Amino acid sequence: MNRAEFGFGMNKSDKLKNEIIENFGTPCAVIDLDIVERNIERVQKICDDAGVANRPHIKTHKSPIIANMQIKAGARGITCQKLGEALVMADAGITDIIVATNLLGAARSGSLSALQRRVALKVCADNPVSLTLYAEAARQADRVLDVLIECDTGQKRAGVETPGEALALAQIIKQDPWLDFAGILFYPSLDSWPETQVFFDEMSSGLAELGLTAKIVSTGGTPNFVNIDKLNGATEHRAGTCIFNDLMMIEAQVASVEDCAFNVYSSVVSRGGENRGILDAGSKTLTTDSGDLDGFGLILEHPNARIDRFSEEHGFLDLTKCNHKPSVGDIVRVIPNHVCVTVNMFDQLVAVRDGQIQSVIPVAARGKLV
Repeated sequence: MNRAEFGFGMNKSDKLKNEIIENFGTPCAVIDLDIVERNIERVQKICDDAGVANRPHIKTHKSPIIANMQIKAGARGITCQKLGEALVMADAGITDIIVATNLLGAARSGSLSALQRRVALKVCADNPVSLTLYAEAARQADRVLDVLIECDTGQKRAGVETPGEALALAQIIKQDPWLDFAGILFYPSLDSWPETQVFFDEMSSGLAELGLTAKIVSTGGTPNFVNIDKLNGATEHRAGTCIFNDLMMIEAQVASVEDCAFNVYSSVVSRGGENRGILDAGSKTLTTDSGDLDGFGLILEHPNARIDRFSEEHGFLDLTKCNHKPSVGDIVRVIPNHVCVTVNMFDQLVAVRDGQIQSVIPVAARGKLV
């Protein structure tokens, strides 16, 4: 990505920066509600036009307030990655929830059965151990648990790799009175959608022989919006990063700077040399997740500056390529490489609109690891 090619308009006023630092200090996580709402509308239209339901992943924003904005715009429920996130969402009245990972820790601790008593969850599995634990959790909750089988068709993360393995799990689910087969969860790589279709078609035939039907066929990923209509039989899509976007999405050419709703406001606290400086945002703010990009964030006011490395509270600036260099006391806005992990570092998001502070949104599900 050539940072110099973007024409960054400095539209946010110095007044807003001053209000941010006077009321909240820096570093501060700020979201632009106009961009958030535009992103919600755009994603909903993509899903509607493709004929699939939108089930946004809340791992990015971790906020019931924003999740309800997405549902109001037409989303069918939400996706969570951890049971703790689902608990926060359920407490806010959201009940149509898929938890898209194996929940061994939550099942063994009793957390799964406790929430299943309150809300009819949908969970995912790719192995018999998870299914055994799920059945026991459902029995303890006295409520049958819906299960989706996670299938890997290219990402090489979680998920069974063959239709035969998936059908063996479906057979286990069918035979267990405490489990109900709810469907299939895919997260194809950008170029593995043809293989995903072959996998799904073979599995569908096997499910028919078992007398089962996949009510939900879920695909995922913000970059995969370009492929959203390429799996015949898909019923819904889940994506998270698209709510705010980040440098990784810009690099993937699925978002622009203008689509990035989340900035970290940070102060320049030192200029120890002509070509170096220090931000008050370090690894505890922007995180060390580079996303395989160069540096650790894009400074909108100084796009040719490079956030080179971190200490815990400091971001080290390389200003070698900057003609106009920041001064001590300047407040800058940083688009992070990976917004999901950055949001998780903050207790709250300051929401602005038209250069005015509108509200403070708690990051209610941050730090939920189980």
